Amino acid sequence: MTLNNAQKRQLKGLANSLKSVLTIGKDGVSPQMYLNLSQALEAQELVKINILKTSTTTANEAAIILSSETKSEIVSIVGRVIVLYRPSSKKIISLVK
Repeated sequence: MTLNNAQKRQLKGLANSLKSVLTIGKDGVSPQMYLNLSQALEAQELVKINILKTSTTTANEAAIILSSETKSEIVSIVGRVIVLYRPSSKKIISLVK
């Protein structure tokens, strides 16, 4: 699934009020994070991830790795904050066309 600009804009607006679900620290991205993130995406569909300054992984690297491992879409990368989206079976968020 590829998000168009209108859908990304909608999801960015919804992500403003979200708190970070996952934090990436100095150890970088680990396989356990994939499982935690996948569970969070199934429960919420839209997830915000924070990357600490001490992390050796950049936001772009982490976003690419996490989105490919969880089969999710990158909504935005701003500074050290990543927002990912993956539709769940619950259909929590209805996207614009």
